[in-house]
Amino acid sequence: MSVYNRDIVIVGLQPWYTKIGSNCKNIALEFARHNRVLYVNSPLDRRTIIKEKDDPHVQYQLKALEGKEKTVVQVEDNLWNLYPATILESINWIPSTTVFSWLNRRNNRRFANSIAAAIREMNFKDVILFNDNDIFRGYYLKEFLKPASYVYYSRDYLLGVDYWRKHGKILEPRHIAKADVAVANSLYLAEMLQQYNPNSFYVGQGCDLRLFDPTVQRERPADLPEGNRPLIGYVGALNTLRLDITILQAIATAHPEWQLVLVGPEDDAFRESSLHQLPNVYFPGKKDMQLLPAYIQAFDVCLNPQVVNEVTAGNYPLKIDEYLAMGKPVVATATQTMELFRGHVYLATSAAGYIPLIEEALRDHTPVLAQQRIRFAGEHTWENSVAAIYKAILTSPHRHEF
Repeated sequence: MSVYNRDIVIVGLQPWYTKIGSNCKNIALEFARHNRVLYVNSPLDRRTIIKEKDDPHVQYQLKALEGKEKTVVQVEDNLWNLYPATILESINWIPSTTVFSWLNRRNNRRFANSIAAAIREMNFKDVILFNDNDIFRGYYLKEFLKPASYVYYSRDYLLGVDYWRKHGKILEPRHIAKADVAVANSLYLAEMLQQYNPNSFYVGQGCDLRLFDPTVQRERPADLPEGNRPLIGYVGALNTLRLDITILQAIATAHPEWQLVLVGPEDDAFRESSLHQLPNVYFPGKKDMQLLPAYIQAFDVCLNPQVVNEVTAGNYPLKIDEYLAMGKPVVATATQTMELFRGHVYLATSAAGYIPLIEEALRDHTPVLAQQRIRFAGEHTWENSVAAIYKAILTSPHRHEF
């Protein structure tokens, strides 16, 4: 089941010009293969204008507000980017959710008016409105824009963060409930959506794995430790909100002959941890995305030592697909989302449980297993994920007839 030759408007938490990877941008690109797509940047608010006034994108948006730059810019075939011609009030500081909601409706009306003007300019009809997890700025857009179908997409458990929990604890369930269809990229989040909206579906996660081609022979990074001892590695942000330092300490101390390599920027807790005093732990630092495959290719076993909390429980860890795409054995913390990878990843339930699984991964790694991992990761495409979104839209009993 597919959605072809439709007009789709996307709102969300990340503007098109974001420098980090973005599910929403990848979904937009896949939508645009067969539909016209308007990707809406986050509207400016008073606080952002003050704090980020020198940012070139903020400057561009302010000029667009004054009519000195285009608000709608084409970025790809069938894909346009909207710089909303409005400024929202910064209201999250308000303690009362009732008062916040009243002011948020005013913000939403301004935002909707800007989107509606672009819809008229583009001559979009019977719009599918896709909201990437924006609880507040998108809360009233269904009422104001009256789309043919309104889709709420959950890819992170935002209520684990103080900013979103403050008013989102009340408002996100209501937002989910009024969507025509709700979709999520993890089983955990899909179950959360189903508590509030029976038309909720798991749609999987897409990955762009072109960079992680296992057939390319890369030069071994110069800052990796020398010798033939096993390299046990992790790539990504070293952040204690998401990673369990005790797991890494257990691994490094249980086998001093293993070399534990942690590639990525550190938060304060990591910088101050006892890991820096262990002679077999290495911190190459933050690396450009283009360099990460060379590190993964050098590792004997890859890790995802995730701490399990309300922020991480529903996360889909893209790095697992990147590891597997290169045929590497992976040991990771067992979560509901990681059950999707069972059979291809070693899943640990404790810090101590990591040790025998890494031993097994080192012992049993074969070319046959490597190829099975590569094939499995290759199934997680944006084409497949967006096809599941289309199916959810088309099977929703509340959608308007297309």
